[in-house]
Amino acid sequence: QVQLVEGGGGLVQAGDSLRLSCVASGRTVTIQTTGWFRQAPGKEREFLARIRSHPSSTVYADSVKDRFTISRDNRKNAVYLQMNNLEPEDTAVYYCAVQRVGAAEFDVWGRGTQVTVSS
Repeated sequence: QVQLVEGGGGLVQAGDSLRLSCVASGRTVTIQTTGWFRQAPGKEREFLARIRSHPSSTVYADSVKDRFTISRDNRKNAVYLQMNNLEPEDTAVYYCAVQRVGAAEFDVWGRGTQVTVSS
């Protein structure tokens, strides 16, 4: 099994930056890809970015590719989402998820961390 814990959320002002973290534990060797998603009230879950374990190739949603950066630290089993120039529209619960080897999609999810951006 794999467990995920997100952190780094909070209340910030428009234009500020935040770095979210996602720390994995358990059978981390089975993790193929880690992704970040968000869900705002009344909206569907939105894909933001993903990074493969080996090699660390990345993919971004067009809506955030100029402001968000995903990275990983394999020694800490952590994946980060650096978010710059935040906007009120970025307010949401942010989730990390992993796709394990053999899984067809992201199959383990964290509980999420709230990000609120005030104008």
